[in-house]
Amino acid sequence: MVFPSYTTTKQKLWHYFYLFFCGFVLFFLVAPLVVVIPLSFTNSPYLQFIPEMKIFSFETWSFNFDGYGTRWYKDLLGICETNTTTVCSDRWMIGIKNSAIIAVFATLFATVLGTLAALGLSNRHMPFNRAIMALMISPMIVPLIITATGMFFFFAKANLLATLTGLVIAHTILGIPFVVITVTASLSGFDNNLMRAAATLGGSPFRNFFKIQAPLIAPGVISGALFAFITSFDEVVIVLFVGGPDQYTLPRQMWSGIRNEISPTILGAATILVIFSILLLTTLEMLRRRSERIRGVRPG
Repeated sequence: MVFPSYTTTKQKLWHYFYLFFCGFVLFFLVAPLVVVIPLSFTNSPYLQFIPEMKIFSFETWSFNFDGYGTRWYKDLLGICETNTTTVCSDRWMIGIKNSAIIAVFATLFATVLGTLAALGLSNRHMPFNRAIMALMISPMIVPLIITATGMFFFFAKANLLATLTGLVIAHTILGIPFVVITVTASLSGFDNNLMRAAATLGGSPFRNFFKIQAPLIAPGVISGALFAFITSFDEVVIVLFVGGPDQYTLPRQMWSGIRNEISPTILGAATILVIFSILLLTTLEMLRRRSERIRGVRPG
């Protein structure tokens, strides 16, 4: 890195220390994920590294992949192997399918409701907008166990326990705050003079929104939708309270596997979730940069 001519030695040392500290924190956060991924390809029935997983041997200068395989990914997909004693079950695939269905519908409802709420809260004529905003984002602040308990008693009165509708509604409630926050942030940089100019030219509010405002705040809407999807797909506490005994999602199956049967299949599911989350977060970063380019801000 080329420093400006006026940079002092102390500033250079601080810069390198700052980079080292950031790298250390990043390593501390990523290291557990790095361990999970290779361990998910083990052929061992236990959650541990075995001697056969040593890839390179300095004694013989050779590579060895005998300790690795896709045994637990096959178990995750419900593919049975005849030469093993592992009980084959499609519960993992059922959990993945249920998680995807619930997350898609919850994301759709949370995006629509959260965007409408953000549009109303961004209006300066909205009464008690700060109090309503605090109420909207309360599911993010209140401990999840308290929220789940409240949903349990409320859904029990409404006969929504152990139903797919109840799970979708519960996950929608958890996803709405993320949409409200991201869309409100996008609306803070929106020029309302564009809507006034369109109105003076005869455009209806409905048409002006979809032709002018919606494209400009789309990065915020999509970002909120992705956050809502991740929240719904990874949620387990709400499912334990609201879902029925046969309503398995992927996180609930992982929770049950940790409690009842510790199997490396859990690591395979965790690896898929990690890769999936990385892809979504990469998409969010690309949307953030696109939003900054639209607003004329140089991406940092």
